[in-house]
Amino acid sequence: MDKPKYLDKSLSFKERAADLVSKMTLEEKASQLRYDAQPVERLGIPRYNWWNEALHGVARAGVATVFPQAIGMAAMFDDEFLEKIADVIATEGRAKYNESAKKGDRDIYKGITFWSPNVNIFRDPRWGRGHETYGEDPYLTSRLGVAFVKGLQGDGKYLKTAACAKHYAVHSGPEDDRHFFDAIVSQKDLYETYLPAFEALVKEAKVESIMGAYNRTNGEPCNGSKTLLKDILRDGWGFDGHVVSDCWAIKDFHEGHGVTKTPTESVALALKSGCDLNCGNMYLLILLALKEGLITEEDIDRAAIRLMTTRMKLGMFDDDCEFDNIPYELNDSAEHNKISLEAAKKSMVLLKNDGLLPLDSKKIKNVAVIGPNADSSLALRANYSGTPSQNVTIIEGIRKRVSENTRVWYAMGSHLFLNRDEDLAQPDDRLKEAVSAAERSDVVVLCLGLDASVEGEQNDQGTVILDAGGDKADLNLPESQRNLLNAVLATGKPTIVALLSGSALSIGDAADKAAAIVQCWYPGAIGGLAFAEMIFGDYSPAGRLPVTFYKSTEELPPFADYSMENRTYKFMKGDALYPFGFGLSYTSFEYSNMVCPQTVNNGENLSVSVDVQNTGSVDSDEVVQVYIKDMDASVRVPKYSLCGFKRIHLKSGEKKTVTFEVASNAMSIVDEAGKRHIENGEFTLYAGGSQPDKVSESLSGKKPLEASFNVK
Repeated sequence: MDKPKYLDKSLSFKERAADLVSKMTLEEKASQLRYDAQPVERLGIPRYNWWNEALHGVARAGVATVFPQAIGMAAMFDDEFLEKIADVIATEGRAKYNESAKKGDRDIYKGITFWSPNVNIFRDPRWGRGHETYGEDPYLTSRLGVAFVKGLQGDGKYLKTAACAKHYAVHSGPEDDRHFFDAIVSQKDLYETYLPAFEALVKEAKVESIMGAYNRTNGEPCNGSKTLLKDILRDGWGFDGHVVSDCWAIKDFHEGHGVTKTPTESVALALKSGCDLNCGNMYLLILLALKEGLITEEDIDRAAIRLMTTRMKLGMFDDDCEFDNIPYELNDSAEHNKISLEAAKKSMVLLKNDGLLPLDSKKIKNVAVIGPNADSSLALRANYSGTPSQNVTIIEGIRKRVSENTRVWYAMGSHLFLNRDEDLAQPDDRLKEAVSAAERSDVVVLCLGLDASVEGEQNDQGTVILDAGGDKADLNLPESQRNLLNAVLATGKPTIVALLSGSALSIGDAADKAAAIVQCWYPGAIGGLAFAEMIFGDYSPAGRLPVTFYKSTEELPPFADYSMENRTYKFMKGDALYPFGFGLSYTSFEYSNMVCPQTVNNGENLSVSVDVQNTGSVDSDEVVQVYIKDMDASVRVPKYSLCGFKRIHLKSGEKKTVTFEVASNAMSIVDEAGKRHIENGEFTLYAGGSQPDKVSESLSGKKPLEASFNVK
C-alpha cells in the first residue's frame, strides 16, 4: 500500500499538513483547534496539549533549570548569551517531552510549543507582569526577543521547539481591567513603540506562533482583530505560523468587551479573524457556530492546517527528527545550572557603591543577613517557573562564600508585606531581632523587595493578596519593609541593600544612607550564590537597567493612559532616580577614538566604532551602548534611542575596538499616521557605558562620546 502524502518527507510541511487534515472528519478537524487537542488514532495522531511555558526555563512541569526572570536576563544586555540560554531551555524541553511521551504522559505543560517570550513593552513600572518582559525599550526588546526565539527554535530542518511572541498587542496593564479594557493608542505610538518587537520576531526570527492579548486595541479585541491579525500580521509582515488566543480570552468578547452577543458569535469573530488555536473552551462551540452559519468548513480547515503544519515542523510525524534522541539526563544538568549561575551574575546591577564593595571575606567576622527576601526561594524563582532541584537563597549564597570563621547572623526583620509575621503578635514583631543582628555585625546585607506573590499576573501565584491584581499601587516598598530599612540604617552599620524585585522600586532614604545598593531582580535558582560572589569581589558587576527607575509614580501619566508621552527614558520629562542603561562596576573604563562617517545615504546602514579600555585594576565585563538622536525631525521623536549594544570582557589595562552596524531603521521617524520613513538631515550618535543623560553622568562620573553625521 502506498504511503499517505502526509508521511512523504519529500513534500513541504504545509503540503503534508493539508493532506492530513483532508483525511479528518469535520469533528476531528474541530477537535484540533483547542489547546487540549484530541487524538485521531486511525491517522496516528496522538493527544497533544499545546500549552507550555518557557519564560526563563521549562515551567510548571516539575524539575528544570531555573534561570533569572526575563527582566533579569534583559539586564545582561547580552543577546548572544540569551540565545545560548534559550537553546538550553529548548534542550530541556525536548528532554522532558521525549521522556513524557515514552511514558504516555501528554498532560498540560508537557509539550514542545512554548508560549514564550513576552515582548510587551514595560511602559509603566506599576504593571505586575513587567518582569516577564525585556524592559521598556523597543530596540532592546527586539534584539533580545529575536535571540530568544532563535535559541528556542534552532536552525535545522525541524523546529527544536516552537516559540510564541506574546501578548499581541499593546498590552501592559492594568491587570484587573484586561478582560474588558480598551487600550487606545495613536498610530504613531503603535508603530513606534508597541509593534516593533513583534515585527522583528516575525520577520527576523520566523517565530512560529503569536498569542493575542486579552484587551481590545483601539476598539477591536486582540484575538478577533482584523487590523492586528490580518492587515498587519499576515498581510503586512507575511506571518506564516499560527495564532493562539490568550487563555479564556475569547469568552471576553461577549462577557467583558461586549463586542459580540453570544458565545458562537465570539467563536466566529476569533476564527474568521485568524485565531487558529483556542486556549480555553470556546472552540468547543465550533460546530455549533458552523451550524448557525457563522463560519464555514474552510475556516476550520485553514486553522487546522496551520496547526498541523507546526506539528509537522516539530517532527511529530517523522522518525528521523534529530531532537527525538535528546535524553532526559540533559534536563537540570550541572552544565545547565552553571549557565544559570552565569546568567545571574551577568544580571546583577550595582546601583550604588560608596567604596564598601567588594568586601574582603578574610576581614569580616560577623555579617548580618536580614530581610523577608534573605531566605526566600520564591524571590529567586519568580512566576512562570519550573521546580529547581536546589535553591541557593541570598543567605545560603553568603554562607557558602564566607570563611568558616565568619558568623552569619540571620533575621527576617519583617513580613514581605503584612505588618507582622505571627498572627497573634504585635506589629513589627520581627524588627528588634533584626536590629540586634545588625548591631553585632561588621556589615549588613538587607534583602528587601517583592516576589511573585505580590507582583505578577492577575490571579497568578495568589497575587490577589494586595488587591491590585498583581499590579503595584506605587513604587514604594511595603510599609513593613520601610520600617525595617529605617531601623537597620539607624544602627549606623555599613549596609548593602539587595533588592529582589521585577520592577523599579523607590527606596527613599536608602539611596542616600545605604553604603551599596544592588538590583538582583528574581535571579533564578542559584541567584543567591551569584550575589554573594559579587559582593565578595569574585567578579565585577556589569548588568544594566532595562527599565527606568523613577522617583515616584506622581511624575507618571495615569496607568491606563497608553500614550508614550512622559514615559520611559525616551520621552520622560523629569530626571530618573536610576536611568535606563545604568549600572556601576568595580573598575573604570575609558572611551576614545569614536569613528563615524560624516554622511550616509538615505536607507543605508552606518558603521561606527569606538575604543574601550579597562583603566582600573579589576577584570570586568562592560556594556557598550550606542544611542542616536534625530536633530532635524519634522515630528515628535525620542530624546534619543538605543541603537546598538555589546557586552564585552576586558582584563585590567586591556583595550578593544568595538564596531557597531547602526541599522538604517534607527534613523527613521514614524509620522502621525504610523508610517515609517527616513528624513534627510543631521543626527548625533553617543557611545559609552550609559545613556547620555545628566543623571547617568553624575552617578557614573562619565560622559558618553558624541559624533554627528548627515543622512542625504
